[in-house]
Amino acid sequence: MELHLNLVGRRELAGQIYRQIRDRILANELRAGATVPSTRELSGRLGVSRNTVAVAYDRLVAEGFLTSRTGVGTTVNGVPPSARVAADPPSAPLRARAAWDLIPEFDDLSAAAPAYDFRAGIPDAGEFPYAAWRRLVSDELRPRAVGRGAHITPAGLLPLREALARHVAVSRGVRARVEDLIVTSGIQQAADLTAKVLLEPGDTVAVEDPGYDPPRLLFEAAGARVVGVPVDGEGLVVDALPDDARLVYVTPSHQFPLGMAMSPTRRTALLQWAERVGAVIVEDDYDSEFRYAGRPLEPLHSLDPNGRVIYAASFSKVLLPTLRLGFLVVPPTLGAAFRKAKQLTDWHTAVPLQSALARFVDDGSLARHIRRMRRLYAERHHTMRETLWREFDGLLEPVPAMAGLHLSATIAAGGPMDTGVVARAKDAGVGIDSLSRFAIRERRNGLLIGYGGIPVNHIADGLRLLRQCLPVP
Repeated sequence: MELHLNLVGRRELAGQIYRQIRDRILANELRAGATVPSTRELSGRLGVSRNTVAVAYDRLVAEGFLTSRTGVGTTVNGVPPSARVAADPPSAPLRARAAWDLIPEFDDLSAAAPAYDFRAGIPDAGEFPYAAWRRLVSDELRPRAVGRGAHITPAGLLPLREALARHVAVSRGVRARVEDLIVTSGIQQAADLTAKVLLEPGDTVAVEDPGYDPPRLLFEAAGARVVGVPVDGEGLVVDALPDDARLVYVTPSHQFPLGMAMSPTRRTALLQWAERVGAVIVEDDYDSEFRYAGRPLEPLHSLDPNGRVIYAASFSKVLLPTLRLGFLVVPPTLGAAFRKAKQLTDWHTAVPLQSALARFVDDGSLARHIRRMRRLYAERHHTMRETLWREFDGLLEPVPAMAGLHLSATIAAGGPMDTGVVARAKDAGVGIDSLSRFAIRERRNGLLIGYGGIPVNHIADGLRLLRQCLPVP
């Protein structure tokens, strides 16, 4: 316990000691049960009389902050009931940029899950290969593996980049040079690095509307002018893109949140548009591993002859969001700038996790895990889709989608607002998202229903409760 006294004039010393200890207890820095130094010890540390410390302690004991017992010493009681009055934080002269006032704080998704968890973007953590992963990480935390413990290249561990280049070539048809791969801490950091490297304040960024909101908010925080572009059954409406856009952020394999894949015609048109106006395309390939029917469409990156596409992917849906592992494939002309931006951001992603993932990919564990999870999620997808068509006829209209970990459904005309349905569902123990949450201007009244985090035998019961939150119009 470090205290700092103003000894000029040596006035109010006991009061200074009292206030500093009280404030630390109120701030929960000194917790209930903690032992404070004896009056002799603290007086020696501070260079004041023992009586001065005793006066401060006596006041804290009298107010219920401390307890003094012979043979035990003086311990912290915690915050007494009389002091548990919420106080306004002290005013301070520092203020964040105005852009941050418009950005919401995100929920803690690790908080207690609802009884029926249909929230989007949550994989089944119970099916994660814990034993295999724990063994790999444990091996990487041995002295032999850690070595000198020095920082590595910001681009990421070479064995992992080599493994990822092979993996993405086989699984997605993306040809990536090892030199063009940047290991990231997920999709959000990929967007952050892109903004740092390519955007000036005031640049125009185009995003899907509705679309994934964290990257949109990040671009806004970086000072960009973000423009929402509508989507239809073929994906992003390319003809609606502003010609002054410096960057467009898209999810072509499985549009978030609606779920359709961008048609081949639109893909070609988008690449031609980017070449014509000199823009960059950020392709977020966030859950393309889980496709249940139809032939996968080629990524934009594979169709791009001119180096206009930055390919971004993560392992949040495939493995666990808490691992914070992902990667970028950038055009050769941008590699050096992205490595510098990564170094200035966090130097590099955690090395033991990179090493573990490299081995997990190379020994075939990742491919086996994806195949197993694809079967599990396909069953949930089928159950969800069939139940929605059968039980919600006239209430919800599912948006056709054959990939990913969620389905979208629009609420029938004259039906309730999606935000109200979400609130009623929460009260009933059903976690779900509204489509309108992801809109900029193109408001769609509907629901986003995830099935990654809920066992297949719970889907029917959960949807039955959700059905009760949608009164017949």
